[in-house]
Amino acid sequence: MSSLDAPAMRVPSRAVESTDYHQNATRKVYGLLGLPVDAIDFETLIAAMDMAAAKREPFLISTLNVNFLIKSQQNVSFRDSVLSSDLCLVDGMPLIWMAKFLRVPIWERVAGSDLFGRLRARTNTRLRVFLFGGTGDLAARVGEKLNAEKGGLECVGVLNPGFGSVEKLSSSEIIDQINASGADLLAVFLNAEKAQAWLLHNHHRLTVPIRAQFGATVNFEAGTIRRAPPLLRSTGFEWLWRIKEEPYLWRRYWNDGRSLLQIFLTSVLPIAIAARLNSARSEFAVRQNHSSGRYMLVLSGAAVGESVDRLLPFANEAENEHRAVTIDLSDLNDADGRFFGLLLGLRARLAKRGLELHLAGISPRMRRIFRLNRFEFLLTGR
Repeated sequence: MSSLDAPAMRVPSRAVESTDYHQNATRKVYGLLGLPVDAIDFETLIAAMDMAAAKREPFLISTLNVNFLIKSQQNVSFRDSVLSSDLCLVDGMPLIWMAKFLRVPIWERVAGSDLFGRLRARTNTRLRVFLFGGTGDLAARVGEKLNAEKGGLECVGVLNPGFGSVEKLSSSEIIDQINASGADLLAVFLNAEKAQAWLLHNHHRLTVPIRAQFGATVNFEAGTIRRAPPLLRSTGFEWLWRIKEEPYLWRRYWNDGRSLLQIFLTSVLPIAIAARLNSARSEFAVRQNHSSGRYMLVLSGAAVGESVDRLLPFANEAENEHRAVTIDLSDLNDADGRFFGLLLGLRARLAKRGLELHLAGISPRMRRIFRLNRFEFLLTGR
C-alpha cells in the first residue's frame, strides 16, 4: 500500500454537534483500548454541563465501565456512540487501573451515580431533569424525591416507555413529551447498549441539551438496591456487592471478567512492557508537506506524552481552513494514549464539517501499535 492509499477513517453516520468544551482542541482526551477517555474532574465536568444547559447545545456524555469496553470491541454501532460523545467519563476501577498501567493520566473515577448525587446535592445551581426509563414506578419515585428535596435537580418529567426496540421507543409522542418538558438534563435508565443506541438514534430530534445514560442510578436513588460501601467502590470490588444485591448479574460479570483478562494479556501487558523497554525515544516532530496539493502533515519520532500537543496548531489550522487532512506516519516510530486521543478528537471535529482524516504510510511497527492499543479500526475503516 502506498503512503497515500490507506483507507479513510470510518466515521459514525450520525456525527454529533457539540459544545465549546468538545470543540476545544486542548480537551484532554486520551485513547484507552479503542475508546476516548477524558482526564477530567467533577468540578470541570459540572461546569461544562452548566455551560451546555445555558447555551441549549447538545452535550452527550458516556460513562465508561468494563461492560462498555467489552461491548465496544464487539459492537461497532456501540463503539460509534461512544466516539460521538462530547465527554467520556471513566466509571469503573478496572479501567482506572489499566489507565495507570498504560501511563494514561486518569486518576479519578467519575461515576454516573456519583455525578447524579453531586448534581442533586448542589444548592447554588439547579438543573431541570427528565427521567427516562427504569422499571415500574422507580423513576416517578425518584422524581418525587428530587422535588421534595428542592436541591440541585428539579424533575420536570418522567416516562417509563416499557420494553421494545430502539425504534419503538423513539416514537414522535415520546420525543415530543421529552422535548416539551424544557429539561436541561435527560437521564436515561436503560441498559447500556439500548441507551447508547437510543441516544444516538434520536440525537437530532432531542432538544434537551445534556444527555447521559445513568444505568442503575435509578435503583440506588429509589432505594430498591443499596450501593456498595465506599471502600468496595474504591478498591474495585463493587461487582461483588452488585452480585449480592442482584444475583442475576453474575453471568455478565463472569463474561466481562474473562474478556477483560484477555485484553490485559494481549494488549495492556505488551504495551506496558514495550514502553518500559523503549525508554529512549526520538523527539516528536511535525511538518507540513505543501507539495502534495493536500493538507498533509508528516510526523516523525515518538508521538508520546505532552509532545503530541505540537500537532494541535496544525490540526486547528486545517479545521479553520475547512480542509480534509492526511497524516503521513511513515517516520513515526511510537505512539501512546495522548496521540490516539488527539487523533480521535481531530477525526470527530473534521467529521462534523463533512471532512475526512486519512492516515498514510503505515509501517508494520505502527500497525502493531495501533492493533495493541485496539485502534486498528482507524486503519481499516471498520
